Amino acid sequence: MTQPPSTQASISPSSSGSSSVASQPWTTPGGLTQLRVLHLEDNLLDHELVRSALEDQLTPVPDFLQAEDEASFRAALTEFRPHLIISDFSLPTYDGLSAFELAHSVAPHLPFIIVTGAMGEEVAVDTLRRGVTDYVLKQRLERLAPAVRRALSEFAERERRRLAEAEIRGLNLTLQARLRQVEQLNAVAEERRLQQEDTARQLAESLNLQKTFLAETSHELRTPLTALLGYLRRLEREVGVSQTLSDALRVAQNMTRLVNDLLQLTRGELVQSIEPHFVDLAELLHAVGRDYGVAVQTPPLEIVADPGRLTQVFVNLVGNAVRVCGSPALVSIQAYQQGKDLCIEIIDHGPGIPDDVKPRIFDKFYRGKEAGSAGLGLTIAQQVITAHRGSLSVKDTPGGGATFEVCLPALDESDEDDLELLALAGLEGLDAEELPGAEI
Repeated sequence: MTQPPSTQASISPSSSGSSSVASQPWTTPGGLTQLRVLHLEDNLLDHELVRSALEDQLTPVPDFLQAEDEASFRAALTEFRPHLIISDFSLPTYDGLSAFELAHSVAPHLPFIIVTGAMGEEVAVDTLRRGVTDYVLKQRLERLAPAVRRALSEFAERERRRLAEAEIRGLNLTLQARLRQVEQLNAVAEERRLQQEDTARQLAESLNLQKTFLAETSHELRTPLTALLGYLRRLEREVGVSQTLSDALRVAQNMTRLVNDLLQLTRGELVQSIEPHFVDLAELLHAVGRDYGVAVQTPPLEIVADPGRLTQVFVNLVGNAVRVCGSPALVSIQAYQQGKDLCIEIIDHGPGIPDDVKPRIFDKFYRGKEAGSAGLGLTIAQQVITAHRGSLSVKDTPGGGATFEVCLPALDESDEDDLELLALAGLEGLDAEELPGAEI
């Protein structure tokens, strides 16, 4: 049958192009090491002609399997798993289009070429429209090898695209999963942020309540303390000076100072007002020990400091120690000079302070197990000692207990000269900033 020129030209290379390509062996695309060709043909001679037309033109050499009817073709699709199908258009009990439909249902992109003795133009166009890869007339088998090459190249390219698309889909799925994870992490982070903001708000409210309570309590305490100080001073004028009255005045003054410090702390202020005087430190320590019934061992020591503030510090430290130990007999005060420092140790033999608590005991409002304490005494004590250019620390007492150590700068020649000037000028009550060369 005469071949339609227009259809043949649209699906097959020119005769000159086919001869140049056929002169060189061709390696199958896609990295195939074996090329399996399923040939649906009932005529053995035609099968051998097709086989002969391809064996010398393809590398690797094709592995052929001939199927003569529908049953053998159907079995070969699953058992032989061909890379290429070549089919006659018309067989006694089967046909090429039915074979194509079956192959298409099993492997949609498998190359399928029809090799037939005669085919009209309309039939050829309809065959290609249905999805058949190509067709070659048996009288033009020299065109079969180029058609197979083109079909396998298109198949390999299609497979590459399919694999690339599958990889892209996989990457998209991975990316979507990662995005979901990021969204979940963002949601968790946002939830934690809100929780932290809520916790911070609650802490701020709690601190505000503490400050309000301390401020109101301090204001309430100032009135009776002022009255008490007035009565004590009046009594001192009427009755005269006595040790008991002096101790009562000192305790009342310390309480007034503590109340004022509470007000300062609620405003976020540090202890700043230090009034330096020449202080008999040994006498000051003996007075504190006498108030609490605590033994005191100290040589004569003198220092430039605020006596009221130092008394406040040692009253706090000794009072805490007696309260923790339950007996003043378990508490003692020792003082000594070490180089340029005067060191005072408040030693107790009580339960001691755990190592994990020690770094926090000077924090504002930290109470530990002291439920009845406001958590301010040690904070104020540390601020007072720091204002005196000293240090306050805690360590373990050998044998059990805790020892608070206060170190203050000892007198030097400049301090003595300043005190002489103060005594001469009657300015002993000036603040630290007003002292020549003093920085307290």
